Amino acid sequence: MLHVVATPIGNLADLSPRALDALRGAAAIACEDTRRTWQLLTHFEIPRPAEMFSYRQGNEERVTEKVLSLLVEGKDVALCSDGGYPGISDPGYRLIRACAKASIPYDVVPGASAVEVALLMSGLSTSSFTFRGFPPRGPGALRNWFAEDADKEHTLICYESPFRVGATLEAALDALGDREAAVCIELTKMHERVSRGYLSDLVNEYKDAKVKGEVALVIAGSNPKFARKVDTNKE
Repeated sequence: MLHVVATPIGNLADLSPRALDALRGAAAIACEDTRRTWQLLTHFEIPRPAEMFSYRQGNEERVTEKVLSLLVEGKDVALCSDGGYPGISDPGYRLIRACAKASIPYDVVPGASAVEVALLMSGLSTSSFTFRGFPPRGPGALRNWFAEDADKEHTLICYESPFRVGATLEAALDALGDREAAVCIELTKMHERVSRGYLSDLVNEYKDAKVKGEVALVIAGSNPKFARKVDTNKE
């Protein structure tokens, strides 16, 4: 069986007992970065499995075939990423889909996810939300990417590189207007930081800021109660 294992996004105490059992019992582990996963195994005193290899963008087609062959042989394989769920903004979904097509059994071992943690830390509406992964890099494509959600009421969540936070916030402000948002950095880690406010405020805060760590952006949907009110009394 393939075990799709969610691993901690920061705080190692978030690894569940069930995830520990899956990692301990696996004959092979397919992971995003073998060094990161080996650190996790070492922390929990889990012996290195007979096989541990990288499964990442660029080698997923070749490694998918390798994992499928192990599963057909009757071996348990654990699939994990550096943090969170493999398959979410991660090529792991290709292996999961291949198992589904081949009628090979698999299960998902729940755990931490930056998407839900960021949503709740933002203080914004949780009634409906959309996660869109990483936005495009080009300025025009980035603005158009946000514009697709300009009239939608769901809360928008995305990941971003720490080097592009300021530019991405500016594009969001341009495409969506001045609405409430949050910048979530290093969630569940020692240096966790969450900045909440209107997009214009966050643009000023992060325009020239040097950000370190993993970043999730959460932006309110199209609803007057989340938009900055314009003072019509000002001349």
